Amino acid sequence: MTLLHVLRGAVIAAIGIVMSAAGAEAKTYKVGVTQGPHEQVAEFVKGELAKKGIAIDVIGFSDYVLPNQALNDGDLDINSFQHQPYLDNQVRDRGYKLVSIGKSIVLPMGIYSNKVKSFADLKAGDTIGLPNDPTNGGRALLLIERAGLIALNPKAGLRAGIPDIVKNPKGLKFVELDAAQLPRAIPDLTAAAVNTNYAIQAGLVPTKDALIVEDANSPYANVIAVKASNQNASWAKDFVAAYQSAPVRDFILKTFKGSIVPAF
Repeated sequence: MTLLHVLRGAVIAAIGIVMSAAGAEAKTYKVGVTQGPHEQVAEFVKGELAKKGIAIDVIGFSDYVLPNQALNDGDLDINSFQHQPYLDNQVRDRGYKLVSIGKSIVLPMGIYSNKVKSFADLKAGDTIGLPNDPTNGGRALLLIERAGLIALNPKAGLRAGIPDIVKNPKGLKFVELDAAQLPRAIPDLTAAAVNTNYAIQAGLVPTKDALIVEDANSPYANVIAVKASNQNASWAKDFVAAYQSAPVRDFILKTFKGSIVPAF
């Protein structure tokens, strides 16, 4: 082999190393979100990360099942769309190796009424509407308990139901309806617990119109999730830091005007 061949081989090898390094630096991380607020916030975070030379590709999903499946299968690097109880259920039921690495936003549930201005106005026999699915029904009851209206069996946890009410000093009645129907049922009830997505559609602003609303300490705060093997990766920490930054917080507050609040 001539010296020319040796030098040519060395140059080709060097070029390969440079290209490999450049490819590593140019990696684009895939972030799965549900369409709507999560997608809007992630797109803003994308701009903040770009300032640091970190590229992400925001991928929108129309359901709540595929983002975790895609993350677990390695088709995504991060996802941001779910609250902690939902993630816990998915990990338990499907065996996913996923963990949360930071909080994102709260789509706060609120209690709304056209008939009373405060909980002090409630009287015996008044009826409060609850979502009829276990997750949101329990969420509503925990919020009503926080308002001091009832006490729940502590063993019930996040999946509390009407049978778990152990104290009801005002003698309130509870009726379960499909979550999407609750905003329309408000005039027929004394009050109703309504999820944010349905409240927005009905023209309600949780932080302004609700008698009580979840805050950033809600156990239903949404989280940023990755595969367990990536929870200490520098890029994962960079994403959380960018998401939980002052510019992103300001964007959330200004864009959603109280319908959605930062959980950080």
